[in-house]
Amino acid sequence: MMALSVSNIVLWVVVLALLLVVLALSRQIGVLYERVAPMGALTLDKGPAVGDPAPKFDLKDLLGRPHQVGYAGPRSQLLFFVSPNCPVCKKLLPILKSVAQSERAWLDIALASDGEMPEHLAFYRKAQLEAFPYLLSTELGMKFQISKLPYAVLMDEHGVVRGKGLINSREQLESLFTAKEIGVGSAQEWLEKASVETISRKENGNALA
Repeated sequence: MMALSVSNIVLWVVVLALLLVVLALSRQIGVLYERVAPMGALTLDKGPAVGDPAPKFDLKDLLGRPHQVGYAGPRSQLLFFVSPNCPVCKKLLPILKSVAQSERAWLDIALASDGEMPEHLAFYRKAQLEAFPYLLSTELGMKFQISKLPYAVLMDEHGVVRGKGLINSREQLESLFTAKEIGVGSAQEWLEKASVETISRKENGNALA
């Protein structure tokens, strides 16, 4: 009888210890999640800055249709830089088509690249991208100083750059739209501001205490 009572006590002690471990781990996971927040598109410090007017271009796409970049108009414009030889670009094309539908009320999307037309035209048709203007222009990439792909630049109705960055997922692409809505240049900038505000509030609270 005594042995059974002791074993029950030991069992409860073990259960309570495990519960405390689980609670401690849950707290650490929460702290880690706050520190490693979902990141938006990675902005490279090159080309026109967020808040600057975009360079203006009058171009024709692969199908000979006229297209303007950087001009003021009734809708925002997303310029998405791709390459036929970029695996990540190809992975994002279905996402780009989906975003074009979900954001069609306010956004126009154009693809951009440089190189030889036959290769791009074959890529354009195979991927069924005829709904998007496809701009083949070396100068366009140079003006925006595109060095890595896939890269996107979001311009508002006034032709002003509102967001830009490397894109590897739908979340990163949509982070440009969020940055435009809340008036920051990128998700990283928002996180930095939020971090500074949090530290400031803590310092003010400690000072008052």
